[in-house]
Amino acid sequence: MKQLSDDDIKQMADSAFHPDTRAVNRDVRAQLKLGRLIPEPEMPTPRHARLDLHRLTEEQAWNAIMDVLQSGARRATIITGASGILKPKFQQWARESIMAPYITAITPVNNGSFEITIARPKSD
Repeated sequence: MKQLSDDDIKQMADSAFHPDTRAVNRDVRAQLKLGRLIPEPEMPTPRHARLDLHRLTEEQAWNAIMDVLQSGARRATIITGASGILKPKFQQWARESIMAPYITAITPVNNGSFEITIARPKSD
């Protein structure tokens, strides 16, 4: 930013000073483009989530499920697939892991997917 000199101050006092606003406007436009001045609107939390675990590793599936459980959604459909390791793993996680307190009900929909009800977050 430009430092004001004594001549600048004299011009301002004489009302003959016209600042160069182009540089300021350019900076503001750049900040608007980057979203610094106007934040993105917060998306509402969906009441129902759908999560397909096909082609995910166990770790990826775990992380995806935990994201859904902590997202604020109240219900979710978890598609594990009829065969493979994720179907029994998900059932085990839902019963015995740190995931269990998040899940209040689990209902099989068909041979490869489950409908879960997610516990309300505890208010502090």
